[in-house]
Amino acid sequence: MGNPRVRRVPGAARVVLACLPGIAAAAGLVLCATGVDRTTSRGAHPVAARPAVTHSAAKPRIVPRTAWIADAEREQPPPRYDDRVVAVFVHHTDSPNGYDCADAPRIIRYLYAGQTGSRDWDDIGYNFVVDRCGTVYEGRAGGVDRPVTGAHTQGFNHRTAGIAALGTFTAGVPVPQAMADAIAALAAWKLGLSGTDPRAGARLVSSNDLSRYASGSAVTLPALAGHNAGYMTSCPGAALTARLPAIRQTAARLQGRR
Repeated sequence: MGNPRVRRVPGAARVVLACLPGIAAAAGLVLCATGVDRTTSRGAHPVAARPAVTHSAAKPRIVPRTAWIADAEREQPPPRYDDRVVAVFVHHTDSPNGYDCADAPRIIRYLYAGQTGSRDWDDIGYNFVVDRCGTVYEGRAGGVDRPVTGAHTQGFNHRTAGIAALGTFTAGVPVPQAMADAIAALAAWKLGLSGTDPRAGARLVSSNDLSRYASGSAVTLPALAGHNAGYMTSCPGAALTARLPAIRQTAARLQGRR
């Protein structure tokens, strides 16, 4: 796990992957991993020709940011965009599992506060957060339908989306079926927008030497990957990592693939 400090500057984004409910939340954040890339542009990347989408999936219900934050409370830097999303990275937040699902917005707020408050980062790094009841929340600002550049996987934030499972899923910890199903549905829809098979590989280019691959290296990673595929970390935990093959199959089925 790495934890270089990053201040809020144009083109910088960071992610802290844990929370502790209550007053100690901001001070007690536990790092699952880091996910920052410095970029030179705040706008969209040049749009490449998109393949015809032959497999897609229904958009799941996504709870908007307004359920857990009032953006007017602080100045929110403009989002950055890629041309499309060709891979998703699955994370866990490394936070307590025994929460009531009605408290999920409050917990996400603590995650955000720890990143943008005491650590002075520009926004939550995950594009989406999924709770143990299978509710999907919008994370990073910019629009759930758009290819928002996140700050979730060091070196591989471009052309990817970060999905965080709210909780800790180390070896032996059960992964709620509702959560696994929601991750599959979300990945199926998001990858379907670019016609990407969740079971396939995705060609990505590392943008940071702190990832598993030197900056500039072109590598093929799973289109539906665990965070540990791109960064030296145990995230998303052994239990959730073990569920990823089944999640890929479910996502492919939701796209109408055999």
